[in-house]
Amino acid sequence: MRRHVVHEEHINHEAWAIPYGDLITLLLAFFVVMYSISSVNEGKYRTVANSIQNAFNGTPKVIDPITVGKEPSMSLKPSVLTMPQKPTSEPIAPPMPAPAPETPKAEATPPAPPPPEAQAEDRLAGIADRVEQLMAPLIDKQLMVVRRHRMNLEVEIRADVLFPSGVANLSPQALPPLRDLAGILAGFANPLRVEGHTDDVPIATAEFPSNWELSAARAASVARLLIDTGVDPHRLAISGRGEFQPEASNATAEGRNHNRRVKLIVLGGAEGEDGGADAANERAVAATLPANASLEGGLPTQSTPGARLPGAP
Repeated sequence: MRRHVVHEEHINHEAWAIPYGDLITLLLAFFVVMYSISSVNEGKYRTVANSIQNAFNGTPKVIDPITVGKEPSMSLKPSVLTMPQKPTSEPIAPPMPAPAPETPKAEATPPAPPPPEAQAEDRLAGIADRVEQLMAPLIDKQLMVVRRHRMNLEVEIRADVLFPSGVANLSPQALPPLRDLAGILAGFANPLRVEGHTDDVPIATAEFPSNWELSAARAASVARLLIDTGVDPHRLAISGRGEFQPEASNATAEGRNHNRRVKLIVLGGAEGEDGGADAANERAVAATLPANASLEGGLPTQSTPGARLPGAP
């Protein structure tokens, strides 16, 4: 029997070339695809994107033709009709109403002037400030007192500064402060009342039979100096109050010294308001009289509203 001879299989040492060739082919195809993607035709890309969008939205739309070469003349009518675009899902905002014509603004009305009483209080406050500033040395020595009230201002001067004892003539040392005070009062139109007061020590001379005459004469001397310094005499009224309106007890020398005084009352209303200076002075007299007295039958006073004083122009 013939033996079957087994031949050894030949080993192929070139088998690696097959997968290598496949790998090279795949790499070539990959780089070709990458190159094609990197150079995109903008027109084709837009067309493809619109087609995909319309496909997903479900609305048919004719693709715009791609122009190759020169653009056709404007006189030629396009042969392709485009379908109306799909309305957007966003709601259309209603038209804005036309702005209303601007009405001319009314001119701002000027603020109403303050009432007369407020104006009078402001004037009195201004006078008081200036008097206190200018007469500070006498006020500090308690030789002058400034009292503020709602509708009048009182400037009280001790008689020791103005007159010697039992005399109605002003002393030389009284002239400078009185002239300074008159310079302030001359700049305002408020009515003025000058009141003379004495202590209860009786006097009986040929010139002054009683304290009434002495107090009135002292008030007239102060008013005369005010007129000489520039104060309008029509604004002035004088009053002699005697010893009947003391501010301290006459039982002591200090109290009597305190009661000997001259008082200048600056009224709130200007001259010509509410009957002028006479009516304002009458109101001031009524305010200073005791509660059980009246202008007709109360305490006797010597008052000369707006009178021409001796030696006045």
